[in-house]
Amino acid sequence: MNWDQIKGKWKQTKGQAQQKWGDLTDDDLDKIDGRREELVGVIQERYGKGKEEAEREVKEFESSCNC
Repeated sequence: MNWDQIKGKWKQTKGQAQQKWGDLTDDDLDKIDGRREELVGVIQERYGKGKEEAEREVKEFESSCNC
């Protein structure tokens, strides 16, 4: 699945994102609104991860998403 597809189905996808990153709130996910860079930034901030690690996690999510 590519990110354009995830963004287009964000309402359905955000539940899967919340399962993967349990510390993200509904408000976080609503603000992200399918924007990949925004998701990376929130993961960095919430989990104290570096940009490369957050990017890797988002890429894994993108590959495994059942959207």
